[in-house]
Amino acid sequence: MNITIAIDCMGGDHGPAVTVPAALAFLNAHPDAEAILVGREEELAPLVEGAQAGLKSRLRIHNATQVVGMDEPPASVRAKKDSSMRVALHLVKNGQAQAAVSAGNTGALVMISRFALKTFPGIDRPAICFALPTIKGHTYALDLGGNVDCTPEHLFEFGIMGAMLASALDHNERPTVGLLNVGAEEIKGNELTKRASELLRASSLNYYGYVEGDDIFKGTTDVVVCDGFAGNVALKTSEGLVKMLGTFLRDEIKRGPLSMLMGLVAMPVLRRFKNRANPGRYNGAVLLGLRGGVVLKSHGSADAYAFEQALGRAADAVANNLIQRIRDKMEAMMDMNGENA
Repeated sequence: MNITIAIDCMGGDHGPAVTVPAALAFLNAHPDAEAILVGREEELAPLVEGAQAGLKSRLRIHNATQVVGMDEPPASVRAKKDSSMRVALHLVKNGQAQAAVSAGNTGALVMISRFALKTFPGIDRPAICFALPTIKGHTYALDLGGNVDCTPEHLFEFGIMGAMLASALDHNERPTVGLLNVGAEEIKGNELTKRASELLRASSLNYYGYVEGDDIFKGTTDVVVCDGFAGNVALKTSEGLVKMLGTFLRDEIKRGPLSMLMGLVAMPVLRRFKNRANPGRYNGAVLLGLRGGVVLKSHGSADAYAFEQALGRAADAVANNLIQRIRDKMEAMMDMNGENA
């Protein structure tokens, strides 16, 4: 299956210096894939000149003269009709690509995706969903930054979408869904979580109930639902924790000759630990709820390795026919909830 990915090469903290090398590495690892590099041609062309002929034949540059800044209010991008982000998404809308990947402004990406690719019936907002590593494997968490202000109905929609993603990708017909809260007891939480919990419990979802922050990495549930504010804080906190532990470990190994010798002996284990805990390995969050194509949000500070991982996740989502599978699951879910109403 030939997969074409439109890449917003200008987005993120590093722009083409990261996105273009990542695109070339991705194409090298995926012989059947093609890429459309979207951005300022005068900046992108020199970066692909030295690429192998086989890679260059599977990519093309689509010129886009404008860039969405990382700190721009989402509403301001409406005037930037030739931004690399908007052009990449419209390439998906027009069928020239099956997926788009961007490390750019999260709010702008969610807003443009919503209007360009539309959402499924019954879904008001797309949500950023990320597969987080756990003791048991992984859990899908959403929303992780796309919607900082949510209603109970939005959290309910996130629960449906997260469950459908877990069902489609993990072949788990009854994934458990937990609602992030400040405690597991029913009396705890604000009115938002209490009302959302009522909606989830009344649905046909396999609703577990409230989960706390430590439950995310315990793998207590297959899906964790939260608003984008809490979700983004949890995500960034976990990434910071991994970096802190890595720094502590390096400091202890360098403490003295004996520690350095022990560190040398343990190096294979330390490398495996680093690879397993590396946040870049899990880079790439799906914007769930879009019906017009696959959109992935990369971390804004991603390096070339991490951005390549996001491109790989986009290719996997297309190859697994994610949009159609979620559409089918959601339609069945809506029918079931209608019958049970």
